[in-house]
Amino acid sequence: MSAIELHARRHHGYDECVAHAVALLRSAARDHEGAIVQATSLGAEDMVITDMIARHELPISVATLDTRLLHAQTLALIPTIVRRYGVAVECFSPRDETVLHFVHAHGARAMFDSIELRKGCCAIRKLEPLSRMLERRSAWITGMRRGQSTNRAMVAFSEPDNQGRTKLNPLADWALADVWHYIATHEVPYNPLHDQCYPSIGCAPCTRAVGAGEDFRSGRWWWENENAKECGLHVGGSASSTIGAHA
Repeated sequence: MSAIELHARRHHGYDECVAHAVALLRSAARDHEGAIVQATSLGAEDMVITDMIARHELPISVATLDTRLLHAQTLALIPTIVRRYGVAVECFSPRDETVLHFVHAHGARAMFDSIELRKGCCAIRKLEPLSRMLERRSAWITGMRRGQSTNRAMVAFSEPDNQGRTKLNPLADWALADVWHYIATHEVPYNPLHDQCYPSIGCAPCTRAVGAGEDFRSGRWWWENENAKECGLHVGGSASSTIGAHA
């Protein structure tokens, strides 16, 4: 069964959710003209936002992080976006020498050895590249939803990150059914891993399929306790304290 067949449902209030998300994006594009970016993980929620940006011809840049450990199916969405929407996708990757030094010192599977090493890997592969993505930008957009995990239950539509930028979460109040109904309605391209029970997709070593009844993000860093399951990008409504020193 595909993710659309499994999840897509039209709920009462769906049209209002879509209208609110588009209005928020439109307002942000105006308020942060030339200095706003969608930081897309290429997941289902982010593909919805990219579709909205392109569909409504909003002047918002689209960028992603290539951690060098992503699934091939995830990376394939980048040229798909370009072909489908005519939208350029900026790609930010970790610095090769930093990755090589980390792997040499701790091994290629260090993320399984301790939370500290896993977060160190995330800092190198995500946080530092994100800091470059956000340079000279005053606002960024994510696909975070309150229903994704207990850690995200209080996600706001708009909040400051710890560098004073505006962080926007236009799908904050959307249910999973809303996301997939939008994808089905507008034939939005999505990662085929979603059809294989991967609701939340990150780096390949740190992502697995989930079983019936498991939490949405239980396939991410599944060997850690629930409170540790963030990479630092979205902790405390900020882009992580690492950005001061980047996604």
